[in-house]
Amino acid sequence: MADRFDCDNCKESLYGRKYIQSDDNPYCIPCYDSLFSNTCDECKELIGHDARELFYEDRHYHEHCFRCFRCDRSLADEPFTSQDDALLCNDCYCNEFSSKCVACDKIVMPGTRKLEYAGSTWHEGCFICHSCEQPIGSKSFIPDKDEHYCVPCYEDKFAPRCSRCKKALAKGGVTYRDEPWHKECFVCTSCKTQLAGQHFTSRDENPYCLKCFGSLYAKKCEACSKPITGFGGGKYISFEERQWHQPCFTCSQCSISLVGAGFFPDADRILCRECHSNL
Repeated sequence: MADRFDCDNCKESLYGRKYIQSDDNPYCIPCYDSLFSNTCDECKELIGHDARELFYEDRHYHEHCFRCFRCDRSLADEPFTSQDDALLCNDCYCNEFSSKCVACDKIVMPGTRKLEYAGSTWHEGCFICHSCEQPIGSKSFIPDKDEHYCVPCYEDKFAPRCSRCKKALAKGGVTYRDEPWHKECFVCTSCKTQLAGQHFTSRDENPYCLKCFGSLYAKKCEACSKPITGFGGGKYISFEERQWHQPCFTCSQCSISLVGAGFFPDADRILCRECHSNL
């Protein structure tokens, strides 16, 4: 008597029938499918042993059920994206969720290099300088209304120019007589010291530091021979074409201050009342 060869599940004979071995146990095809096949997430039917099965994130599909939720295109051999558990082909995903380039009005595909600014999106190659039309990429740029400029073009087109070197002022600088200057260009006409941030004066529209102006143009104190500039609130005394710093205006003989007091000239000297009476 021949040995029995039955399905491990239904116990029906497998002689002359197709079967599948699993864990050393034979199963008829219907039992194998019912016991071991996965259920299609789309149609909810079993995926038979002889069907091509696709799976994504623990979900299983018949090949013909693995389709785009929007356009019904087969995704079996296509790139796709999942959005809220719905499978979408790249075209449908981009049309629905991806940004459009404001320059060329085409979709900015996921994974491509792009630039976002002020709520708008560009392909990297579409974000160009309005003047030279070269891609700006990751370089600095300056917006002007709805236009964008690379820094060199913006400076050349819009930035004020230094009154001395005639080059563009990108930022900072000083204003003198309603004209812009680079800080490093705004210097004393005589000694070339930078004047930005310090007191200065001018002569014939040329700027001077106080030291040079005093040395070149200020009258000299009759007593100490130093310049009398009057800057910083300094007061001075003038008498017959001669000038003195207020602290220097003293009696030539006894050195008492003559500010606000009577005095007497004596040749090149000035004397207080008492010293003059003792002559």
